[in-house]
Amino acid sequence: MKLPATLLFGLSLALSGCFAAREARIESDYSYTGNFRRYRTYEFVTGQGLAADTSKLGEVLRDAIRTRMRVQGYKPARSRPDLLVMFRLFEGDMAFRGYAQEDLSRWMTSGMVEDDETPKENRQGYQPVKMVLAEGTLLVTLIDNRTNRAVWNGYASGVTVPPGVQGEAVLRRSVRSIFDQYRVFTEGYLEGASQ
Repeated sequence: MKLPATLLFGLSLALSGCFAAREARIESDYSYTGNFRRYRTYEFVTGQGLAADTSKLGEVLRDAIRTRMRVQGYKPARSRPDLLVMFRLFEGDMAFRGYAQEDLSRWMTSGMVEDDETPKENRQGYQPVKMVLAEGTLLVTLIDNRTNRAVWNGYASGVTVPPGVQGEAVLRRSVRSIFDQYRVFTEGYLEGASQ
């Protein structure tokens, strides 16, 4: 049985996209000062780089992040959002400092939140981990708009973005994988209170 050339080409594109996503290293870390239960709204940081990028790939990233934020109950807000969302795609290998931490969901169930007035002996210690992130890293940062501090970083390294539709699919899959590390829904969203 002979398969048509277009079917073989489509199958090879799909499989190569799956392999590219599987090779990506997905990690995240968070700030103990993040008051994750309080956040309900977000807006994208504007300015230089991809955040201001009006290219197709920049819009694909914003759309994928918007979709995931909506799925988790967050609403866009131009005026005084709780979270500012920033993203950046780095080319080449890069040295990166992350932190060895328990899962964010477990941290949240403890009910602890640190602030400037938390006594030193009650603060969680950060355990820095030096990493080398492979060629192509997508970094998503959530910033508490009130304190202007980053409260969560999610990143995928080893992300190869081919041109065209396949590259868009790789970026969407990478955003989805990154946000799988941020399993925080707005308060009441799962019970249907915020709909």
